[in-house]
Amino acid sequence: MVEGKKRSPYELFAKWYSEAQKSEPSLAEAMTLATADKTGMPSARMVLLKSFGEDGFVFYTNFESQKGLELAENPKAALVFHWKSLKRQVRVSGGVEPVSDEEADIYFSSRSRGAQIGAWASNQSRPMAGQLELEKNVARFTAKFGVSKISRPSHWSGFCVAPDAIEFWEERPLRLNRRFLYRLERDEWSMSQLFP
Repeated sequence: MVEGKKRSPYELFAKWYSEAQKSEPSLAEAMTLATADKTGMPSARMVLLKSFGEDGFVFYTNFESQKGLELAENPKAALVFHWKSLKRQVRVSGGVEPVSDEEADIYFSSRSRGAQIGAWASNQSRPMAGQLELEKNVARFTAKFGVSKISRPSHWSGFCVAPDAIEFWEERPLRLNRRFLYRLERDEWSMSQLFP
């Protein structure tokens, strides 16, 4: 029986993700994020999954970074999780929306103080004169905030990828790999099995 028939894609993702957190040597939450600019030119990079649920998959970034600007121009994205230890892959694609300010504030306050300073100090994706420029920015914002609470910069927040497709792939002996695709159609998930 196909494992996917018993679960919604989110339930199955939660199961696989939990198993990956136990078996991956580090960063089971690492995922490739693919975006495209308004001309359709794609770009991809690794980011970290911070939460997921029925609304989608959430990550955080600087809105003025390349990915932030591309998502503002073209609010669609794809994610890929690859868990080598489990010989599994999950692909996600769909529309993207910013998270609420409240959600972003809660997550920002949970970050380490160094990460909070970094959100202020880094002009992400833009040219810099050298490492010393970043170090000066870190020192400047460290002095500015002192021991006080660090507020979230308005240019730093999260995005939620709300999938319309989630595909699961699992390696099996003799290359009889399993691959099945969930599609969201009229607010209902349908599932089909694919040739690997």
